[in-house]
Amino acid sequence: MHVHGVGTAADLARKIRPAVDLIARDPFAVPAGTGTELPEGPLSGMELSKIIGHAGEQTGAVYKITIGRADLDLREHGAPIDARMGLNTWAAFAGSDDQAVVAGDVAMLATEVTSVLKALRAAGLQVVAIHHHMTTGAPNVYFLHYWGRGQATTLAQGVRSALDLPATK
Repeated sequence: MHVHGVGTAADLARKIRPAVDLIARDPFAVPAGTGTELPEGPLSGMELSKIIGHAGEQTGAVYKITIGRADLDLREHGAPIDARMGLNTWAAFAGSDDQAVVAGDVAMLATEVTSVLKALRAAGLQVVAIHHHMTTGAPNVYFLHYWGRGQATTLAQGVRSALDLPATK
């Protein structure tokens, strides 16, 4: 979930606190020590990058690949929105090569939503949200959040399946 607000840091903290409290009481949260933790690496980031076709960065236990949408000229209030401003697709991997998780986001045009959704679901990745922000810009860009669990290379191939669609390269 993304939130946006205007005000002092203290006011914003007070306003967001009820949502954070709800998350903390999530009955579906998995408590530590239940056997669902991922094994610690190694995670072969270079292999994941090779499959997806883009380099990534290792930060602690997470290997993240971020892919900009340089094919789109999106502007908000006249300012260009690029990969560093959120116009990107990304995949963050953690765990080991044998047991990994991936969570990510795909930036799409309206004409790409259905094909990306089908590609990710066919690859066994779970779609958790489709939304948009940057609502005053053109073209309108939608974002699809996903996650998956399994062998790292299989997850990377699933992510790649969405990137193989002509308009999302």
